[in-house]
Amino acid sequence: MTAGFEIITVAQMREIDSRSAELGVPTRTLMENAGVAAAREIQARWEPRPTVIFCGPGANGGDGFVVARKLAEAGWPVRVGFLGDRNALTGDAADASSAWMGWVDPADASLLEPGALVIDALFGAGLSRPLDEAASRIAEAARGYEVVAIDLPSGAHGDGGASEGAAVRADVTITFVRKKMAHVLEPTRALCGEVVVADIGVPAEALEGLAGAPVENGPHLWALPWPDAEAHKHARGHAMVISGGAGRTGAARLAARAALRVGAGLVTLVSPATAMRDNAGQLTAIMLESAKDAEETREIAQKATATVVGPAAGLTQRTRDTVIELAGLKTPMVLDADALTVFAKEPDALFEALHEACVATPHHGEFRRLFPDIADSKMLKIERARAAAKRAGCVILLKGPDTVIAAPDGRAAVNTTGTPFLATAGSGDVLAGLIAGLAAQGMKAFEAACAGAWLHGRLGEALGPGLIAEDLPEALPALLNELAPVKLKRR
Repeated sequence: MTAGFEIITVAQMREIDSRSAELGVPTRTLMENAGVAAAREIQARWEPRPTVIFCGPGANGGDGFVVARKLAEAGWPVRVGFLGDRNALTGDAADASSAWMGWVDPADASLLEPGALVIDALFGAGLSRPLDEAASRIAEAARGYEVVAIDLPSGAHGDGGASEGAAVRADVTITFVRKKMAHVLEPTRALCGEVVVADIGVPAEALEGLAGAPVENGPHLWALPWPDAEAHKHARGHAMVISGGAGRTGAARLAARAALRVGAGLVTLVSPATAMRDNAGQLTAIMLESAKDAEETREIAQKATATVVGPAAGLTQRTRDTVIELAGLKTPMVLDADALTVFAKEPDALFEALHEACVATPHHGEFRRLFPDIADSKMLKIERARAAAKRAGCVILLKGPDTVIAAPDGRAAVNTTGTPFLATAGSGDVLAGLIAGLAAQGMKAFEAACAGAWLHGRLGEALGPGLIAEDLPEALPALLNELAPVKLKRR
């Protein structure tokens, strides 16, 4: 995995702090560096304005006091509300009562003036219980203001999972060293707003225990398969998509279009003879083949370098048999929708057929049908996906606003690109086609799934409100051009 993009637990962060102290960087130094970094990020985003910093009694509050001091030194009008015993304050906390700061009663958050910037330094990622009454009032009062959270919005559980009771909702969250689970997994991710990771001088040796941690998805994990100067269509791979019958062909066409747009040199749509007319009237560059059954589909698929099975395929014996037949080819295959649900009553039969070049792309409902015990467990989504990948023997892409991609060998990535506007009919079919198109060009299953999910999310972000699934493949050229090496752009 790529160093610097690991996603860590609260326990791992505590271990990093402890190890840093052993290596000669004390907690007080890390706190000072954290406060300075947070103040710098705040000043980069806002002009000086009335600012209220709510500080808790622990290390997160200490970070907040440093922020207060640095902003006040820069001329910001700062007030501090301390949720604890003011008489017990020392160091930066004690400085907060000096002439250049004014105290506010944290229990009386109505003192927030219009336009104030609110900085939440109450508890951070270390809190594992619901907010008490006073902190809950602060969280409620902060709504309607621009809010910066230090480390994590108070009330959100640092390791992810649903928050109990009130929680702060931030516009910007400034965390340190690495993102925590709560920064990338829903429902806590939605509380964080923009997440900034600041370097606070942790020694490299303190991070050595992060090997094997899940990572945030992005181009640091994979390289797109760009063609060289002598490339021809046959050298760029042949993706094949299995279509449903008459009246059920649109999903497969979306997948096929995405595979072609993402760079596959050839794309073939295979359908029953009854659906040939439906597809022929809609396609040009995408080739057509008809197959009367699963065995004939397998014969045609032998010339493909990757296949997609499932989009609107139908919950039929033919779909089941097609999955088994194509899995037997041991070539890359993406399974979506009906190709998964058709095995709901016999998941072991599917798992026995799958192999490491396969990518299954279930949403939560499809996942539960295949892995009911894992779906209903209390494991984090990352661990659920990992367990499923190990059981199925293939890559699992567990869809959602916090899509997780996991491989049988334990690798895992969380995708953080995307928008709610991707929740539209056919969007998942496009994703399946993107993955297959990349796999057809030679990308390994885990990397193709990661790249496909990232591209899919970025396309959604670029298109925004009003997007429909058909728009996604058509927006690919602009995005790919942004990512292409300079030497390709100059041709």
